Amino acid sequence: MRRATRHSAWRAWTFATLAAGVLVACDLATATGPRQSPLPEPRTAPPATSRASADLARYYTRLEQRQVAQGLLRTDGGGVDTPFDARDLARNFERIALFDEYTLLGGRFVAQQNESRLRRWETPIRVQPYFGDSVPLEQRASATQELTAYVERLAGITGARMDMATTSANFHVLFLNVDEMAASEELIRSLVPNVGQNTIDFITKMPRYTMCSVNAFSENDRYVSALVVIRAEHPPLLRRSCIHEEIAQGLGLANDSPTARPSIFNDDDEFALLTAQDELMLKMLYDRRLTPGMTPAQARPTVARLAAELLGETS
Repeated sequence: MRRATRHSAWRAWTFATLAAGVLVACDLATATGPRQSPLPEPRTAPPATSRASADLARYYTRLEQRQVAQGLLRTDGGGVDTPFDARDLARNFERIALFDEYTLLGGRFVAQQNESRLRRWETPIRVQPYFGDSVPLEQRASATQELTAYVERLAGITGARMDMATTSANFHVLFLNVDEMAASEELIRSLVPNVGQNTIDFITKMPRYTMCSVNAFSENDRYVSALVVIRAEHPPLLRRSCIHEEIAQGLGLANDSPTARPSIFNDDDEFALLTAQDELMLKMLYDRRLTPGMTPAQARPTVARLAAELLGETS
């Protein structure tokens, strides 16, 4: 999940919610797979913008401008100024794919790093966008084009069966303004039956410093559905950055690490879009030599070998 700090920087948070064992029982009583989920037809013209939504749009536009002026939110994927070797890649993968950043305690998500297990999708991933009535037609078209291209890119990187869908989706990407988020409980429940109230409350009351979020639901360490929420008030680069980070996190790179560079899974917000190292971590995550349920200790030897192979550092 991307979040703005008091210093107007981003933080890459994630709620891969069912990646935390405590949430398996309390968020979904039974896991749900693809379902027919007809969505309401959008209006041809957006409704009047509320003052709250207009204020957020101005805030995020200024934030994007400041970040870019500071050299942050890079879109180049890394270069000669961001070297990394196999040891870096293996370390970063372990921290990002095999640790959870948040734990559900007392019905609330609490920042608490814990060892986790490897989780990923084993079934086809069917991605469907949903746009609130507030989203103009031009923005819907642009976001859909960006999402479609990114899904194709991720499928090529991971080898996972992943494509766009209009029905029977299991990976839902919602573009909603602040008013639509507040009224989204019925929509969320229609997409993810048995979703926990804690997840509903987080989305419907999402604070301004939270830019976007992902909830990924698993059964036996295999994801079965995911729900991404992206603010409709974002300017183009922030919207693209949310698409890149949240969908990649929904595939299983659920944590972040201050040592990962170049990477979107880092608190420093240097990069807005998926980087070269992020692509390698996704390749590793979906390599069949790793299996869902592996602990860090179990995965470590294979992770080191995969990292060395990918960077041509095998002996």
